[in-house]
Amino acid sequence: MALWTLLNTNAAELRFHRRIPKPSFKDYRRMLCTRDQRLLKSPGGLKVLNYVNPTGHLRYDPTSKNLVVAWDIFLQNWRMINCDDVEVISVIKTTPDPTPFWKYFNERLLHMSASQKAIFMNT
Repeated sequence: MALWTLLNTNAAELRFHRRIPKPSFKDYRRMLCTRDQRLLKSPGGLKVLNYVNPTGHLRYDPTSKNLVVAWDIFLQNWRMINCDDVEVISVIKTTPDPTPFWKYFNERLLHMSASQKAIFMNT
């Protein structure tokens, strides 16, 4: 999958339709995410992004449902991305040099309030 490959060396802002609609939310959601293990397992990834290795195994193959599993930077947990209708809004390079990501993080994300993050995810 192209998205899976992209997220292995980048962080990306995505917009996609929710697999399971929620009554009080729009049918789509935005996410800033990555699968880059070098970034996630770095001191900053462990401390600032609160990265944790996945535990257990899924009972199904996400690719069979056209899903990609990625680390959600705002919710700081693993999430499924529905690739049936996904839009890549922006890409921030994380490998081999994570400096562009940390610059973006420090300038745009670090001081966001919980309500600003919720607005980001639901617009």
